[in-house]
Amino acid sequence: MSTQDLSRPEWVKSSYSSGQGGQCVEWAPARAAYGSIPIRDSKRPQGPSLAFSSASWHSFVTEINAGG
Repeated sequence: MSTQDLSRPEWVKSSYSSGQGGQCVEWAPARAAYGSIPIRDSKRPQGPSLAFSSASWHSFVTEINAGG
């Protein structure tokens, strides 16, 4: 089992996040090459992040885009 170095990932804010101080998430798309996608709360960048498998993240995004 290998561990990712998440100390300096390039975080991207979700296009679904508003600039109104509401629910905002960021993800690190370049980490998909390692087989997982880290997600974090953009309002708490020093807080924890969650890592989802690439397949799980793809399923989630597909469902969101389908309006489900």
